[in-house]
Amino acid sequence: MIRLYHVAQSRSFRTLWLLHEMGLSFEIERLSFFDKSLRSPEHLARSPAGRVPALEIDGRVLFESGAIAEYLCESRPEHGLGRAPGTPERIDWLEWLHFAETIGQHLANLTQQHIALREDWMRSPTTMRLEAMRLAKTVEVIERDLEGREWLLHSGFSAVDVHVGYSALIARHFIRLDDMPNVAAWLRRFETRPAYLRAVADDGPAEIYTKDFYEVPA
Repeated sequence: MIRLYHVAQSRSFRTLWLLHEMGLSFEIERLSFFDKSLRSPEHLARSPAGRVPALEIDGRVLFESGAIAEYLCESRPEHGLGRAPGTPERIDWLEWLHFAETIGQHLANLTQQHIALREDWMRSPTTMRLEAMRLAKTVEVIERDLEGREWLLHSGFSAVDVHVGYSALIARHFIRLDDMPNVAAWLRRFETRPAYLRAVADDGPAEIYTKDFYEVPA
């Protein structure tokens, strides 16, 4: 039995999508950032930092999305979403997998500023501007590397498109992609993947990003 502990629109969407790409059977346990479920003793026993995803699988509980992706791809290589040690694209696969966390840090800072802080006096327009600029720089890396190909790796779609793709999808709430046609086309290609569409349907109602775009206050 596989069980995913999930919050809509959060990083656990990566795991949700990857599980669908693999065609695995799993259950979803839904939690929320806006109640006490992530701080319950039961969830803290699964995820010591009180975050998602947490994944019960093969008699273990994993709570880091990058580690979950590596484990899923390496324990179930028949799905072709990883790149094995010693293969030509292994280094690139690992680089992109961890670059998703670099993008995610800027997203987390912007999410805190725009959404988690409830009073305007708590927010810093300077921090918002700086983090949006830093986020744009990371997405520009994706734009450059997608030139001339459909997916992040030359050999085709993999788990790193899932992980980096989630970050780019959320980035659209804070930066505009008008000057990034390769990224925009890549994101549209996700919608041709049945597993992505199933993950979107399973994700649940928007809870975190309730606006299409978050402008930096004057």
